[in-house]
Amino acid sequence: MLASFLASLVECVEALTVVLAVGAVRGWRSALAGSASGLAALLLLVVALGHALTRIPLQKLQLVVGGLLLLFGMRWLRKAVLRAAGVLALHDEAAIYEREAQALREQAVAAHAWDKLAFAAAFKITVLEGVEVVFIVLAIGAGRPDLLWPASLGALAALLVVAALGVAVHKPLARVPENTLKFAVGVLLCAFGTYWAGEGMGYAWPGADGAIPLLMCAFLAVAMLCVAGCRRMAAGVAR
Repeated sequence: MLASFLASLVECVEALTVVLAVGAVRGWRSALAGSASGLAALLLLVVALGHALTRIPLQKLQLVVGGLLLLFGMRWLRKAVLRAAGVLALHDEAAIYEREAQALREQAVAAHAWDKLAFAAAFKITVLEGVEVVFIVLAIGAGRPDLLWPASLGALAALLVVAALGVAVHKPLARVPENTLKFAVGVLLCAFGTYWAGEGMGYAWPGADGAIPLLMCAFLAVAMLCVAGCRRMAAGVAR
């Protein structure tokens, strides 16, 4: 549930930033309609994929699931390490909001009430960010039948939290430490991915599920070493 919540929280914040920019510049009616339509499309995707997953043998599914989680986690963790080391710029939701708003202002505002551009922009960002959440949730939940509900509840909780904050503040959630969240999520996904991939290959982890916290600590330690190494390399290049 924690891994699903954090991963979904990051994606929901990114989607909310664009939806808020669309709504503030082009109008809330079309922006909210586009976002709602995107959520409906994602729900259909979850129903379709969830049914298909039940037909796959558990061991093969665990191997595929582990590989997918590890790929997601390594991608997120790589960027988080580079940002923490100062090699890449930190993810700035306020700057993204202003950039999206400016791009929308440059488009002529439709004279009629229904704004196709606002609808399409909100729909697209909701689907793009949501698809990643869907696959992460399904991957976490597919490792064992009893994990799908906690993973789904974690994603739903993240959606409700971000939506409530968006309604309350009507501006990007710039204070959310997204870079820290991505670092933590990268560690979690790498640990879960390694665990499920090992089970899929028939490896019996010492301590069963108790091996997951140890894997998290191992990935966190390696990531912190990578941050320190990247900082030294960046400092050497600057000289």
